[in-house]
Amino acid sequence: MTILVVTGTGTEVGKTVTTAAIAAAAIAAGRSVAVLKPAQTGVTAGEHGDADEVARLAGAVTAVELARYPEPLAPATAARRTRRPGVGAREAAGAARRLASAHDLVLVEGAGGLLVRFDASGGTLADTARLLAAPVVLVASAGLGTLNTTALTAEALRSRGLAPLGVVVGSWPDDPDLASRCNLADLPQAAGAPLLGALPGGAGAYDPALFRAAAPGWLAPELGGDWDGPGFAAAWAPHPWTGRDVTAPVPGPGNRGPRSGAGHGQ
Repeated sequence: MTILVVTGTGTEVGKTVTTAAIAAAAIAAGRSVAVLKPAQTGVTAGEHGDADEVARLAGAVTAVELARYPEPLAPATAARRTRRPGVGAREAAGAARRLASAHDLVLVEGAGGLLVRFDASGGTLADTARLLAAPVVLVASAGLGTLNTTALTAEALRSRGLAPLGVVVGSWPDDPDLASRCNLADLPQAAGAPLLGALPGGAGAYDPALFRAAAPGWLAPELGGDWDGPGFAAAWAPHPWTGRDVTAPVPGPGNRGPRSGAGHGQ
């Protein structure tokens, strides 16, 4: 693939660190990479933006922004409040094509979720992906509530003639709860697309050299890595429902388990 669009089920789900991991894996494979941020919000001139963060973590990346706005708002709203034009979907698609002419891989990272408006005309990242006929990576959170937002985003893609390439968990916790562990099996069903990666929580704070070395191990081969999705999901799979409190030890040799009636619905 030449152009890949990275979106999320919402804000703060790990889009930027996922974009950086995909870039790092591609660079490790000898590919030239550009990252395009059509609209950067919440930073002022001279501050570190998302494209800069991808370059910091991944290394030799061509980082491009088309516009930046100081307030942390949706791009169309941030542009309106500064009385400046927003970034149209066609403008973003044109910039991606130009970068693709000189790079092996172009990563287009959205702002917020898939249907956040870029400009006053209502253009979105979904419109940009449609113009580019580009595959879309969907970054999702791990825990409770992620299945609905993932299913809605995937449905929005398909209604526009697009399909998610797959789902990446943008921040996998050190100590995942039951919902997170179950979601490894349920997210592909919600998206109708495979699970293509899981980044460890706090990966964005890793030393860049460590991040670059580890990134391929967080991503499936479809994204340039060697992560074993089925194996990862199987390793974290919860025990089948037994009718007991799922946090209680299962009785076995040397472990009698909780006493009957001790706070287990008795």
